[in-house]
Amino acid sequence: MQKPSKLLFKYLIIALIICSCRSKDDSSKDHLVFRYNEHKNIGSLDPAFSKDIADIWATHQLFNGLVQMDDQLNVKPCIAKHWTVTDSATTYTFSLRNDVFFHKHHLFGTSTALSNQDSTRTVNASDFEYSFNRLKDKSIASPGSWVLNKVENFSALNDSTFQIRLKQPFPAFLGLLTMKYCSVVPKEIVEHYGSDFRSNPIGTGPFKLKRWEENIKLVFRRNNHYFENDDKGQPLPYLEAIAITFLPDKQSEFLQFAQGNIDFVSGLDASYKDEILTADGTLRALYANEVNMIRGPYLNTEYLAFFMETDVDALQALKLRTAINYGFDRATMMTYLRNGIGIPAHGGFIPKGLPGHDDAIGFTYQPEKAKRLIAAFKSETGIQNPEVTLTTTSNYLSFCEFIQRELQKIGLQVNVDVIPASSLKDAKANGQLDFFRASWVADYPDAENYLSLYYSKNFAPNGPNYTHYTSDEFDQLYEASYLETDPNLRAVLYTKMDSLVMTSAPIVPLFYDEVVRFTRKEVNGLGINATNLLELKAVSKQ
Repeated sequence: MQKPSKLLFKYLIIALIICSCRSKDDSSKDHLVFRYNEHKNIGSLDPAFSKDIADIWATHQLFNGLVQMDDQLNVKPCIAKHWTVTDSATTYTFSLRNDVFFHKHHLFGTSTALSNQDSTRTVNASDFEYSFNRLKDKSIASPGSWVLNKVENFSALNDSTFQIRLKQPFPAFLGLLTMKYCSVVPKEIVEHYGSDFRSNPIGTGPFKLKRWEENIKLVFRRNNHYFENDDKGQPLPYLEAIAITFLPDKQSEFLQFAQGNIDFVSGLDASYKDEILTADGTLRALYANEVNMIRGPYLNTEYLAFFMETDVDALQALKLRTAINYGFDRATMMTYLRNGIGIPAHGGFIPKGLPGHDDAIGFTYQPEKAKRLIAAFKSETGIQNPEVTLTTTSNYLSFCEFIQRELQKIGLQVNVDVIPASSLKDAKANGQLDFFRASWVADYPDAENYLSLYYSKNFAPNGPNYTHYTSDEFDQLYEASYLETDPNLRAVLYTKMDSLVMTSAPIVPLFYDEVVRFTRKEVNGLGINATNLLELKAVSKQ
């Protein structure tokens, strides 16, 4: 491995060749423009299609919903200034602000309090009724239509009151409403553009679309009529613009960051992790004067999973699964493979950062206990050379090979099978894999979303229970959690369910992921949150 200083020199030489400097006029306004790169491209600026993180980051700057989430995952008012929950937690009634305007557009006409060449109008409850109906419309085919699966009906009671009735109580519902799918859009603009609304978005957010050259550059400008202020009463946002580039790989992105041409990078990539971080996950001295590192829990559990419908005796199979959980050192794995970024999973399936997580219910590294369990398995089954096949994708081969080496030491042979991601997705959904790598990123920030993977009525392929784990006790607790409106008591139920799952060990939790962000020193106000949402309305640059 080259020394970091040599690597840096190489990166900067390449950067000088492939990158052109910004003009003096551009750089003079640099403190007003936030720049980042999106290597995965952006498919649509229509919030009804905000499924991938790249699209979510972009549409979050342009659109708002009834409610929003802060960095501590608390649901806060947004366009709804307050709300009530009645009828045994099945009716949500939202009172809307009267000072929220759509971005200006000539199709709004001229009857407005804000006079300009383009016009605007205020958001009202019928806009949410239209937006939610659009989300449900099968001809639109929004990937977010499932968000309303538990909704019985919704309606605008008047211009400032919007009501939603649920089929049954669902405590996580407000968290669902923070998703970009639930953003408000204007009917007249959407119907004018049709499917081209994806590239002609009109929302209410802190920024508005200025220019989009797909796969080349995307520019947002400040919305001067945005409705939110900071704690001191100053109008948001602080920035004048956001500029997004589309360099296709993470190494090129890092080169731009090292040169100061973009303001932040998110996540770690093998192409630069050893350049910027030490083995234990701290920032190298080379970058300490120019770069800040922010890290925190991310609602993503990385794990291995077993298909529970097996011909092996249940108690013997449990010994094997438990031995695997005890048989490798998660902390060493994270230091060796991820420079210490990520939290070794010694708890259950619920990740750190969510109510219900408990570090005490999982497995620690106990190789001697693992050896005894394997020995017992051999004795009881007569299988003297037990082996399992672990199916993964190439991106996670290094983790699987690490576990393979460690489990060989306790007497278990692991064969690693690498297949394409699409093949693994289909095979695990159809019960064709005995042992496979998987991950679960929260659809919404509530532990119920994680525990739904173990509810017997959610068996894949019709639901996310890929292991086909089943427990009557778990199902009863899961259903009871829907009726519990006290968040503290609900968290107790979540922990009990997670503990119950771990006693059967249908999974091998590997690590709870972390959000890692690197910013230039001149960037202020960029926080971090467990959903990895990019919040730029309160960001400024020196």
